[in-house]
Amino acid sequence: MIPRHPPRRRHRCRRRFPSPVHFLLAAITTTVTIAVATAAIANRSFFASAFRTLPHRRHRTCSSPSNRANAMPSTAAAASTNSYSDADAIAASTIPRLSPATLRSLVAHAVSYGAAHGLQVSVRQSHASDTSAHAHAHAHVVAPLSLLPQAYPRRLFVRAVSLAGPFNLLVDRIARDSAFLTRTLRDAGDVDPFTGKLLELYVRLYAGEDGGDDDHRGAFARRADRLGIHRSDYMLHRPDGDHDDEGGYELKQVELNTIAASFAGLAERVAGLHAFLTERSEGEGTLRGFLEENESAVMGTSKDGARENAPDVEDDEEEEWKRGVPRSRATTRLPAAMAIAHERYRRKFLAASDGTPDEILPVVLFVVQPGETNTVDQRLLEFRLWEDHRIPVVRLSLAEVHRRVRLDETDGRLLLLDDDDDAHANENEPTNSNSNERGIRKEITLVYFRAGYAPTDYPSGYDGIEWLARETLERGRAAKCPSLGYHLAGCKKVQQELARPGVLERFFPEPDAEESVVPLLRSAFAGLYSLGADANERDLEAVRDVLFRGGEGRYVLKPQREGGGYNFYGKELADKLRTNCTIADDDETITLGNALSEFILMERLFPPQQRAVLLRNGMVEGSGMTISELGCFGTIVASAEGEVLHNEYAGFLLRTKFSGVDEGGVASGFATLSSPYLC
Repeated sequence: MIPRHPPRRRHRCRRRFPSPVHFLLAAITTTVTIAVATAAIANRSFFASAFRTLPHRRHRTCSSPSNRANAMPSTAAAASTNSYSDADAIAASTIPRLSPATLRSLVAHAVSYGAAHGLQVSVRQSHASDTSAHAHAHAHVVAPLSLLPQAYPRRLFVRAVSLAGPFNLLVDRIARDSAFLTRTLRDAGDVDPFTGKLLELYVRLYAGEDGGDDDHRGAFARRADRLGIHRSDYMLHRPDGDHDDEGGYELKQVELNTIAASFAGLAERVAGLHAFLTERSEGEGTLRGFLEENESAVMGTSKDGARENAPDVEDDEEEEWKRGVPRSRATTRLPAAMAIAHERYRRKFLAASDGTPDEILPVVLFVVQPGETNTVDQRLLEFRLWEDHRIPVVRLSLAEVHRRVRLDETDGRLLLLDDDDDAHANENEPTNSNSNERGIRKEITLVYFRAGYAPTDYPSGYDGIEWLARETLERGRAAKCPSLGYHLAGCKKVQQELARPGVLERFFPEPDAEESVVPLLRSAFAGLYSLGADANERDLEAVRDVLFRGGEGRYVLKPQREGGGYNFYGKELADKLRTNCTIADDDETITLGNALSEFILMERLFPPQQRAVLLRNGMVEGSGMTISELGCFGTIVASAEGEVLHNEYAGFLLRTKFSGVDEGGVASGFATLSSPYLC
């Protein structure tokens, strides 16, 4: 019988060695594969980059930190590898006056400079296969930034710098006027629980300092020094509303941040990067055309050829603000103000302490958010505090403060327990037991809040541990940055009230103030309108402009919130007003609903548009027309009695975003860090 299939022959396996022909065929195949893949990648990069230059969809809420982290590459090195192909595609298609070779070089230098100088943000990486305590590792990538600086009128930059001191003083005086704060924020507090909680705590602890009920729970708080680290944000704006012509801009305030004013450290690094890139290219001339185009958009030229926003002659004498990227000294000046508050505490309370210097370790407390991604910006201040002043910093979340910080009710000391101790478990033990095995007691001299400015920082609710921790810190004798009064002084409703005629004069009664400080501050105010029970005819006319005359594009609706992502624009603004207003049959009589009391209506500002290339995670995110917002930092140290011990300008920040994006926060994912190019 013949088998259907012949039997298989068994062969001994022999190893075949490739001949030179095999090598040649393999090389040809590999070359063709790489060429095809490269073409595909180039096309994909081109279309992806071109898409990113389109106007961005307006974001309504902040992206969660976890979502932002998941979108980031694992390392800055990986990001820099991908950025060059994007740079070629974008330069070839969308960026006039900037060659692909120049752009590629700029991106490479920016990524390397960022890694070498700490111009980075932290990203959290989760490893699903790792179940240990180290499953969530932290890496760092280059912070979101504009590749090149933005043109800025030197005259208006100097104006913003000169406003830092007066705004610092204004915040301090508002914080001491509990009658003004209570009256101004009462309606907003009734409808916004967060503002209401802050105001209730402020009244309970601080109202006694100007004649109110002297609650003993606030006795130590009222005798504590106050440190303010503020940032006043501005936009260039043309008052006549004609946005087609160039030049003719004025400086208008967007908001005044009095708590957790961030990016001072990273902004200083960005200014260093931009100074390096622009000064290094001067001899080559590779950036001249790009910078001149933006300068023309901002400065403009009059009929006789003179620049409209050219600096005054007397300003040219100030060498510090010469043409180019100015230097920011924020990482020097902010820690210097902290050191003043720290040293005052040490002299007042620790020099005559019952313990020897070796038994007490005075520390500064940074209150931070869990999972914070902007740690480098904070660490730059922490490291400078140690390098320049030998002051140690401890970082705790509000939940950790509740567990590890004890208030001594006898003298107001805030004592820091070791990590394995519990402040509430040991409440009945003697105070001196709050020390480590070597007998060293850590005492907090200054509380610096980089958290606590939003309801999300208090996840346990209004009676939870985070609010208890906030109250514990506020009641202590340590200096606070900010105190509750300073915090409330930065509310949007306060900003709106200050713009009313005669209100600034309440805080500057000096004989010459009406001719100097008051006009300077008032010149920075944009149009601000109340939506509360105190709304007057001028305020209601702005509402009518939105509802009946199509003016929704001329205003912004702002709540009492910090952090970006909460404002209303355009149609959503109009819908919000219409839903919360009662309109009579005559279409003129308007009754504002109580829910609007937590908002203010602000004139929308229209800054000049400039060309920019924006980087995110070390890669080119896109290019196109952008707008910018300048922030000027100021620091003030004041005693409990109101004596101003320190008050100065302390650095700057410029944020740049695509012109199609309404919101402007860097941490919330809307904008990038940049710096001004003075001209």
